[in-house]
Amino acid sequence: MKANPKCASRLLLSGLLAGLLCTALPAAAAEWSWDPLKDAENVLPEGAPNEGKIIQARHQVREMKEDALASLYEIAPSARRAIEHSAGYAVFSTFGIKLFFAGGTTGKGMVVNRETGRQTFMKMVQVQGGLGFGVNKNRLVFVFTQEQALRNFVDQGWEFGGQANLSAMADGQGGMFSGAASVAPGVFLYQLTETGLSATLTVSGTKFFKDADLN
Repeated sequence: MKANPKCASRLLLSGLLAGLLCTALPAAAAEWSWDPLKDAENVLPEGAPNEGKIIQARHQVREMKEDALASLYEIAPSARRAIEHSAGYAVFSTFGIKLFFAGGTTGKGMVVNRETGRQTFMKMVQVQGGLGFGVNKNRLVFVFTQEQALRNFVDQGWEFGGQANLSAMADGQGGMFSGAASVAPGVFLYQLTETGLSATLTVSGTKFFKDADLN
C-alpha cells in the first residue's frame, strides 16, 4: 500500500517542529511576545508550511491559558470553583505585544466550552484610545455562568465601549466570584497584572472576536 503523501508530510512536520522547539525555545524565551504566529515564525525555518506555524501558535495560546489560570487560582482560590461550575471560560493575554506592533495593542486568547470541551481561538484588539494594558503582563479571564452568554461571546464577539473602569467587586454567589467584575448578565471578568489581581478593570475600547488564522 502506498503511503499518503499528505499524511507523510504532516508526520515529518510534527517531528521537525518538536525538535525545533526543544532546541529553540530556551534561547528565545526572553523574546516571546504572546503573538503566537509571530513567535512561530521565529522558531520555524524559512519556508516551513503554514500548517506548522498554526500548530505552534495554538500550542502557545493553550500554554498561556494554563499559566494564567494557575496564577489566578493562586491569587484567588475561589476562582477555581467559579470556573468548575461555569458553562465555560475565556483567557486572554497582551504580554509584550507592543514590542512587535508599535503603538498598537492586541492580544491572543481562547474560549473553552466546559460542556463540550470545544476550544475557540480568539483575538483582542484596541479599537479606540483608552486601553489600559500597554506593555504590562495583563491577562484577562472571563467566566460564563450561562451557556447563552458563552455562545454570544464566541459567535458575536464582545466589545467594551466607553466604560474605562469597572469595579472588580462581585458580591454574592457565596464569595465564589470574589475579585471579579460582573460585566454582563452571566459574565464575570478577572484582570491579572504583574502585581496580582486588579481592583479595577481598565478595558475601554477593547474588542474580542474569533481568530480566523487559528480556528
